Formats: sequence, C-alpha cells, structure tokens
Amino acid sequence: MEPVDVAARLVQVPGIVGVSLGGSRARGEHRPDSDTDLGLYYRPPLDTARLQALVDELSQVPAAVTEPGGWGPWVDGGGWLRVDGAAVDWIYRDVDRVRASCSGALAGTFDWHFQVGHPLGFPGTTYAGELFHGVLLADPSGELAASRLQGFSPALRTAVVGRLDEARFLLGGAAKAVPRGDRAYVAACAFRVVLLCVHALHADAGRFVLNEKGAVAATDSLPRSPRGFARRAQEVFALDPGPALDGAAGLLAETLAVVSEDGAQGPR
Repeated sequence: MEPVDVAARLVQVPGIVGVSLGGSRARGEHRPDSDTDLGLYYRPPLDTARLQALVDELSQVPAAVTEPGGWGPWVDGGGWLRVDGAAVDWIYRDVDRVRASCSGALAGTFDWHFQVGHPLGFPGTTYAGELFHGVLLADPSGELAASRLQGFSPALRTAVVGRLDEARFLLGGAAKAVPRGDRAYVAACAFRVVLLCVHALHADAGRFVLNEKGAVAATDSLPRSPRGFARRAQEVFALDPGPALDGAAGLLAETLAVVSEDGAQGPR
C-alpha cells in the first residue's frame, strides 16, 4: 500500500488532522530499504483504539501504537509497523504544538529540550522543520498547509547563528580541561561545538536540522560550508584532547567566516 493510501485511511481516525511524509523519503535521499516515516498530526483526543485497529489490519508483524506522550514529551508517540515488507514509522505530532513551533521559528525562537535519543537535545524548531521539509499526503482541512512556513526566517537564522557564541565559550572551558586529562569533558564540549556549527551552517542555507544523525555529513551538501567540513569534524573525535580542540576551533573559525559572508540572506 502506498503512503498516500495509508494517509487517506489515517485521516478517517478521529483526532487525526493530517499526514505528512518525512525523513529521507521526503528529501528524495532514501535507499530501497529506508523506513517510511509518516507524521500523524492530531488534535486531542486521539482515538488510539481506532489507530490500533488500523495497525492490526495493515502491519504484517505484531505492532502497537502508544498513547500520546508515550515516547517522551517531544518525540511524543506512535508505532512501528511493517507494511508490504517495509518498515513504516508512525510518529504523532500535536498540531497545536506544531503551530506554536512554527510561530516561534518565524519569530526567531531557538533552543533545545531534553529528549532521550537526542544527545544534543530536541530543537524547539523541529516540528516547524518537519512540516517545512515534509511532503503533505493528506490535509483535508488545509490546516497543515496554512501553518507551514514559507521560508527560513531571517530572525531564526540570526538566532541559530548567534549560538556560535556558546561554541566560543565551550572551547575556552575545554582548553582548561586538557591539562587535567579530562577526556570526557573535552569530548562533550567538542561534540557540542561541532553540532552548533552544523546548525549554524544549515540555518545559513535556510534548512532545519531535525536530528543529529547524519547532520554532519549533510553539511557538505550545503551551498557553502568550510571545505571538507564533515571529514574534519569526524577526525576531531579520533584525536587526543589537545589536537581535537584545535580541530574544533578551526571548524568554528571557518563557520563564523562562512555565516558572516553577506550577513543574513533572508528566507529562501
């Protein structure tokens, strides 16, 4: 069954407002064995009993859907199915929280929230980014299309790039830990510095970072980024603390140079 056909069934479930295709398939970067990620946009109360009945009908392996919030406050909930021999992930998104995320992104609000499975944190702009980069499969009321951002706001670019100040601060603190041999602290600081650079470079290109996985590699495909960024970033984590910080500092300096070119370029 094609994702659009599944989406047509899903919007018949009470509480479901619309369905979006996300992940690598939405970006056209998927492999034949890639999961199909479906965002289930809902407004409480969500009829999970009806959802479970649909799972029982469609999934070729036993699967269960959670109640909203079953996977944590930010990932929310959903279910893992197998349809026509392929993995299909249903992921809940509270449509009112999505609208708030879109409004915040437009205004330049940017921060992270704790969520298991996201070592840097779950960006508050993720819901806005998912809707922006996703493919709408079903939106009967037009609410998702109306909420969707038309571009990456200059205010959000400024906010994300501004977090590079934190990267500078982290490098200073990490340098003091090198003589003490505190490898764990240095590695943690280097990780955050690299990912702050990743977010800034994506923001400069008008793109949201939705997950840490694959984000470093994706930086090399941006219109502009430090030469060999992904390779050099990976090397940082294979080096001793001192050279690792030198490598992270070099990436930060070049990232600052890139995002300073022409200033904020506006929505794109």
